[in-house]
Amino acid sequence: MTPELIVHGLSWTSKELYVYPNEYIYWGIQIVLYPYMTGLVAGAFVLSSLYHVFGQKDLRTIARFSLVFSLALLPVALMPLLLHLQQPFRGIEVMFTPHFTSAISAFGIVFSTYAIIVLTEIWFVYRKYFVEQAIYLKGKKGFSNSFQRLIYNVLSLGAYNISDEAVAIDKRAVTIMAGIGIPVACFLHGYAGFIFGSVKANALWMSPLMPVIFIMSAVVSGIALCMLVYIIVMEWKKFRATMARGRGDESIKELGGVEMDVMIKTKRYLIGFLIAAISLEFLDMIFRGYTAMKSWDILRSIMFQEDFFKIFILQYVCGNFIPFIMLLWPKPTIRRLIIALSLVLFGVFMMRWNVVIGGQAFSLSFNGFMHYHMPMIPTNWETFKEGLFGALAVAVTPFILFWGLNKIVPALEKN
Repeated sequence: MTPELIVHGLSWTSKELYVYPNEYIYWGIQIVLYPYMTGLVAGAFVLSSLYHVFGQKDLRTIARFSLVFSLALLPVALMPLLLHLQQPFRGIEVMFTPHFTSAISAFGIVFSTYAIIVLTEIWFVYRKYFVEQAIYLKGKKGFSNSFQRLIYNVLSLGAYNISDEAVAIDKRAVTIMAGIGIPVACFLHGYAGFIFGSVKANALWMSPLMPVIFIMSAVVSGIALCMLVYIIVMEWKKFRATMARGRGDESIKELGGVEMDVMIKTKRYLIGFLIAAISLEFLDMIFRGYTAMKSWDILRSIMFQEDFFKIFILQYVCGNFIPFIMLLWPKPTIRRLIIALSLVLFGVFMMRWNVVIGGQAFSLSFNGFMHYHMPMIPTNWETFKEGLFGALAVAVTPFILFWGLNKIVPALEKN
């Protein structure tokens, strides 16, 4: 057995100054992606709830879109943990042996509860559509139509009543489920911040503000991703319609692309949550500097020397302030929105990176530093799942799931 397999973290850790021999950066890119993906789930659900709970009628289309996208993101939230575990099949034990004395076990309970809420809400939102499709396909012949009819009949769960009274009950149920889901979604991601904030042995992570910071940045990332994917999907549909008309194909209806009024309305919520996230992060930093605890010297070295470029240039300047100005700029354009939203997502990712990797960067001796080098070319299974290709697998999976879900529950269905 090679040394890389014996010592987890040896393949991607380099050391500087005095570091204990048994210290490595054990949590790599997958643990960075874990809070990032759970944050996207929570943020997407919060965006959908702005319409269902708070009655923001202008957000109806993107609310449905973000609800389905939240479901596509949900199973991917577990992928980084399963890829990181040395014994991934033991992870299911958390679900079968729940108890609140363990934060990890509590996550299993919250995750299961949230999954049930999302699935239930989607069922109420699309129940009428399921019944209509089952009725429409009833007289159709062919294996494909029969298979689709079977799927929609199963999804209808025998509730075929689509009268006005039944649909009104569905809408009230959606409002109730969305209202319950908001605190559960926030708790789902706040749990990640709780895990880090409760580690007393780590000076960078130990902060009561950590869960709140994680929640605010989660909503920011979820809204930004839904807006970005929505823009790309709508512009792609518009491009396809244009090309089809150019070929004389009238089977594809004319599409107007992205509705800027919807984007402007959604952008206002994004700006509000972005201000809250930035303010909390700076408040936490100022509080640490003001109290100047024993660990402040090493934290100051990390923030203002070792990781200065990652924290202040990449995270705050490129990921926060530049997109913030671009979002505030009047008369938004599609191109500017795409750039700003991409930078927002990058900024939240760098926040997760700086918390997870930066928190392990200093030695427990307080006299040395460690540097993380993500494996780009896999040499074994360990460097594959903990490297670039493992990260790409996690990043691509939700879009594949969303494509499949959209075939059954159309995310842009307006009826």
